[in-house]
Amino acid sequence: MQAEEMKDLSDADLVARIAELEREQFNLRFRAASQPLDDPLRLRAVRRDIARMKTVQRQRTMGAVPDVKPASSGRSAAKKTRARAGVKATAKKTR
Repeated sequence: MQAEEMKDLSDADLVARIAELEREQFNLRFRAASQPLDDPLRLRAVRRDIARMKTVQRQRTMGAVPDVKPASSGRSAAKKTRARAGVKATAKKTR
């Protein structure tokens, strides 16, 4: 299932589909431990589908992602990093 199709599902359908895929993943793992699988790549596909659905679910709970504006202070990247860490810029002492 593609991510676009997952976004069209309702919240209840998404939760039900995740539970269904987790059961399938358990069964595939159980069978893989006892015998060779007919389609070993199915385990990977199920795992990735679960991850995609959980991502869609998380995006819904977070709502819209706020726009990140770049800093326009004119500082260099090193100064920005030091400023965030609370470290003052000091000159190197030479001997």
